[in-house]
Amino acid sequence: MVKKKETIQFEEAFQRLGNIVTQLETGEESLEKSLELFEEGVKLAEACRAKLDQAEQAIKTLVKESEGQFSLEDFDESS
Repeated sequence: MVKKKETIQFEEAFQRLGNIVTQLETGEESLEKSLELFEEGVKLAEACRAKLDQAEQAIKTLVKESEGQFSLEDFDESS
């Protein structure tokens, strides 16, 4: 089952989410089990999103504190 958002590691949540997707894609689970897995997946996705948001905020803070030595564009993959 899903751990609380504060205690689950990003990598653990992301891996479990991938496992859930694989299970659901097989179509072998019952409707009830599929719904249970889907609910767990939604919670894991929310936890991952929260962790990524925290990391993004930390990066923005560090960049700001660096007094302009770096720009967020330096980290932008689309550049």
